[in-house]
Amino acid sequence: MNVPGRLVVILGPTASGKSALGIRLAQKLGGEVVVCDSTQVYRRFNIGTAKISESERHGIPHWMMDIVEPADVFTAGDYRHRAEEVLRDIHARGRIPIVTAGTGLYLRALLEGLADAPARSEELRTRLRHSAKRSGAEHLHRMLWRLDPDTAARIGERDTQKIIRALEMRFLTKKPVGAIHAQGRDPLKGFTPVKIGLHPPRAALYARIEKRVHEMFDAGWPAEVRELLRAGVPPEAKPFTFIGYREILARYPGESNESKRGSADIKLDPAELKLEETILEIQKATRQFAKRQLTWFRKEPNVHWLESFGDNPAVETQALALL
Repeated sequence: MNVPGRLVVILGPTASGKSALGIRLAQKLGGEVVVCDSTQVYRRFNIGTAKISESERHGIPHWMMDIVEPADVFTAGDYRHRAEEVLRDIHARGRIPIVTAGTGLYLRALLEGLADAPARSEELRTRLRHSAKRSGAEHLHRMLWRLDPDTAARIGERDTQKIIRALEMRFLTKKPVGAIHAQGRDPLKGFTPVKIGLHPPRAALYARIEKRVHEMFDAGWPAEVRELLRAGVPPEAKPFTFIGYREILARYPGESNESKRGSADIKLDPAELKLEETILEIQKATRQFAKRQLTWFRKEPNVHWLESFGDNPAVETQALALL
């Protein structure tokens, strides 16, 4: 009889310290970190996705980061397929996989599987894109609120790609997205997950978010955007819709036309950004995102919630006691 493998899952909102706790537990347990984040799978988008640096990893292997190009399409189903292979490889080598999860849908895909969603309808998607271009993504988001409020609550009002997919699924199946995902799942086999949730006090979390956004700008976030455009990454690429990247991209005068031509001498000066306004906008969007993450994760079953940050030594002690 095969003995189920140990699987540690650390989940929580952005800036709650998942990476720090994951590394500390990996050091103590002989583990390796598997990142469950829909933004960190993309190569070269580093600062704004809060990828942990090599030096900060302290020699702990990190998987499922930097695995696709910015223009590639990558779905929750793709994540499940590739991450499952990683989990089984880690287990086969006698190590413990430690999943640090910030993307609820990816975690659901990994642990529970996803139902067969309807195939894409390019005709419908084209109509929805034209509607978004004409009336704004917020118009589509309001439409989704009327048709599927639970799904709308989990998607940012300007995340056009996710809104269009949700509407597409709703129109094609006549069912809410949650009902579709609840059907025909294929749960992960061979592992016994222990889920640890980080839920620091809201005021402290928001303060850390605001500080981290400032640190990202100090680390050269606008310059990273400029270099990505100069390297030929199209402004329509999925990662440019992520929080922060879209706000910075919108501040560059004339970026779209120049970057589409692939000009080698794009003259984008971070000084031209309205820095404080941009920073405040990103901080607000990130706070809203953290709230949506917690709303999603609160519905996750069998989570041991710890009311502090992952880099708090007391949290490490509590987590080890659960394992």
